[in-house]
Amino acid sequence: MTSRKKYSKEFQLDAVSRLHEQDYSRTEAAKSLEINIQMLERWRKEYQSEDGLAFGGNGKLTSEPEENGKLKTQLKRFETEQEIFKKAMAFFAEEAK
Repeated sequence: MTSRKKYSKEFQLDAVSRLHEQDYSRTEAAKSLEINIQMLERWRKEYQSEDGLAFGGNGKLTSEPEENGKLKTQLKRFETEQEIFKKAMAFFAEEAK
């Protein structure tokens, strides 16, 4: 029984970039990297659906992606608060007239 071959995140990103940035066809990219077309397609889908956090590993986030997630959440909260303040300012400006 053979064990599954593991590919590094850099290798996977390079494979996907050949499709998107270097305009390789799926067949050309798979042949040049000596991988299966279905694997390349799975990596492409994962890359597109994960917003740059693709190929993270076994569910354990490194400190950078974890920090990015926290910052995105915080940014959303601040943007929501900013909208509330804008609406409140407009309301009170209208009241003052």
